[in-house]
Amino acid sequence: MALTTAPKRVTILGATGSVGTQTLDVIARSGSRFAVEALVAGRDAEKLAHAARRCGAKLAVIADPGGYGRLKAALAGSGIEAAAGPEAVVDAARRPADMLMAAVVGAAGLAPTLAAIEQGRVVALANKETLVCAGHLVTAACTRHGALLIPVDSEHSAIFQVFDPAQADRVEKLVLTASGGPFRTRSLAEMASMTPAQAVAHPNWSMGAKISVDSASLMNKGLEMIEAFHLFPVKAEQIDVVVHPQSVIHSMVVYVDGSVLAQLGTADMRTPIAVALAWPDRIALDTPRLNFTSDLRLTFEPVDTQRFRSICLARRALLQGGAVPTLLNAANEIAVAAFLAGRIGFLDIVATVEATLDGLDFAPPQTLADVEAIDGAGRRHAEKLIARRATSYRVTMTSPSSAPSA
Repeated sequence: MALTTAPKRVTILGATGSVGTQTLDVIARSGSRFAVEALVAGRDAEKLAHAARRCGAKLAVIADPGGYGRLKAALAGSGIEAAAGPEAVVDAARRPADMLMAAVVGAAGLAPTLAAIEQGRVVALANKETLVCAGHLVTAACTRHGALLIPVDSEHSAIFQVFDPAQADRVEKLVLTASGGPFRTRSLAEMASMTPAQAVAHPNWSMGAKISVDSASLMNKGLEMIEAFHLFPVKAEQIDVVVHPQSVIHSMVVYVDGSVLAQLGTADMRTPIAVALAWPDRIALDTPRLNFTSDLRLTFEPVDTQRFRSICLARRALLQGGAVPTLLNAANEIAVAAFLAGRIGFLDIVATVEATLDGLDFAPPQTLADVEAIDGAGRRHAEKLIARRATSYRVTMTSPSSAPSA
């Protein structure tokens, strides 16, 4: 008699965002292999309700309490439970499920992700800010509750697939690859006048606005360095970044004998999503394949840290540790939002982050409440920097070696 396998139940945080919608696409293409327990979104009640109906979720939660009425109305007659507010988001993360896809953008994903970890869940982590803000707290909670983190960022998924935990002491370094973003060849003078529309026009990947801006400033790669430090048993000094414009090699692990193991693939987030959902198995996916007989070029460049100082700031945060990574992320989130709103220029993002790191000092966080307090202070400080010079807050670069300052 053939054994039947129950579908793997999945809860998705950030269900209406880029990773969330692609996760639902992978699930929809996988037959009966997965079932959706709960979907969580920020503000788009109608889109959330539509997604919940399509996948047959048991619960739909809107983080914005003001969206509850619209969500309830959109789900009328479906039998799908509706809820709203931050506490409901955390409750959704605690519901029985085999896996949580953590795809909420920013520090807002920290509390619900920790809630799932405390239930001993497998967490597919697409929210790098969780580990940037509270890496030691999160990894300690995983150990304490027997939870497992599987990275979904393409770079960390690549490392996850070729990193041998049994030979961690034989790893020489991790190399994260960066496309260089839309401003890779732009001068500082040109970058100063770049618009939000230009910043979100990533040459290889289709992503949300915030992560696209982070990719344009290379802050995304800086955050990924910090994330990699908490995901893999290496020292901060063993994590490097190299610019790889084609985005074919997603990251590499260098071993002490000189062997370099790399994961290659097309620029399609459904691949790392599928890796996380199916782990330790693999599932068939109709993503585009690399054609090795075509004009497939693999080129690499060093990061120009004079033009992209975000890498320096992130490495500073990684090496200093404590509250500094939390402040780095908080200031960056505020500055990116201000840039997207047209309040500051592109180079002012990094200037705001640097001024925040220079202007605040906190003891290392010991609890989630500590992290939230530091995060709040960083956001308020960054907002004051922006508001103080709301009409004239622009960075003037007199030479390529000049550092932006706020």
